Amino acid sequence: MEDLNDNANTPKQRHGCVTAWLITMIVLNSIVAIIYFFASDFITDNLPDVSKPMLILLGILGVANVIFGVMLFQWKKLGFWGFIVSSIATLIINLSIGVGILQSASGLIGIVILYGVLQKKKDDVTTWENLE
Repeated sequence: MEDLNDNANTPKQRHGCVTAWLITMIVLNSIVAIIYFFASDFITDNLPDVSKPMLILLGILGVANVIFGVMLFQWKKLGFWGFIVSSIATLIINLSIGVGILQSASGLIGIVILYGVLQKKKDDVTTWENLE
C-alpha cells in the first residue's frame, strides 16, 4: 500500500530526448505557421494552384500543432491525438492542392517519431505512461 502512495507523490519526469523533441516540434510548427500566415505570397508565387484560404488553413494547423506540443508538455495525452488529427488533415490538404503522395505522406513520419520518443523511459517509466 505504501508503494502506491509513494508513486502518486513522485513527480512525473520525462527523458531529455522527449523534452528536446517537444521543443523542436513547438519551434518548427511556430515557424511553419508564421510562414503560412506572413509569407503566403512567396508560397503562391512558387505554387500558383494553392489558394490563400488553404494557406490560412495550413497556418491554423501549424498553430494547432504548437498547442498540441504544449499540451504534451503539460502531460496531456490529448496533445498526441490532436497531433495525429492535424497531421492527417495536413495530408489531405496537401493531396488536394497537388503535392505528391510521397511528399504528403512524409508528414506522417512525425507521428511515428513522436510516438517513439514518448516511449523513452525515465526511471523505468515511459513518458507515454505518464500522460493523462
